[in-house]
Amino acid sequence: MLLFQDLVNEAQLVEPIIEEKTLSIIDLIVDGGMGSIIIISVLFVMLFVALYIYFERLFAIKAASKIDANFMNQIRDHVTNGKLEAAKLLCAQTDSPVARLTEKGISRIGKPLDDINTAIENAGTLEVYKLEKNVSILATVAGAAPMIGFLGTVIGMILAFHQMASSGGQAEMGSLASGIYTAMTTTVAGLIVGIIAYIGYNHLVNRTDKVVHKMEANAVDFLDLLNEPL
Repeated sequence: MLLFQDLVNEAQLVEPIIEEKTLSIIDLIVDGGMGSIIIISVLFVMLFVALYIYFERLFAIKAASKIDANFMNQIRDHVTNGKLEAAKLLCAQTDSPVARLTEKGISRIGKPLDDINTAIENAGTLEVYKLEKNVSILATVAGAAPMIGFLGTVIGMILAFHQMASSGGQAEMGSLASGIYTAMTTTVAGLIVGIIAYIGYNHLVNRTDKVVHKMEANAVDFLDLLNEPL
């Protein structure tokens, strides 16, 4: 009786060995089949394009926002003293949208203020277009990536249920679950790419708006300068 009780106690002390199943990103992609590999590859290319556009535009916008705080004061001195060529030279040496708008206005001095204002506005439209170059692609990636990822998940689910139907309802739950969570990886990948592109797009829009406001402020200062009595 004592021996039997010892065997029972030993059996209770023995814990069941649970095999821990680790998830590898590469395994998830490969196990999803050719469809999952293609969709993940497309999302990876979209992520690369989004990151390239974001950093390229970020550096361009940052360079466009840099301008000497004393720039307009120097322009004011040159224009007041009638040194228009010196003012144009200063604008040409300053590579920024503000300088190009100012140069456009200086080249129209002597014409009606409405013509000068129109010329500055047209030049400003071109400068904004340059700043926003390819930024719309980020918005496209932000909207398309989650949908492409969800497409991969739907395809994976269809294949999983097709496997169940083909086996007459006798398919192993383990293989079905593996196929389903593998299919879900495309949605996760799509959401990650979409979120990154969305954040990058909004950040670039905010930075561009700051440069546009600076351009408008300097354009107003230049027009006020022309309205001042000599």
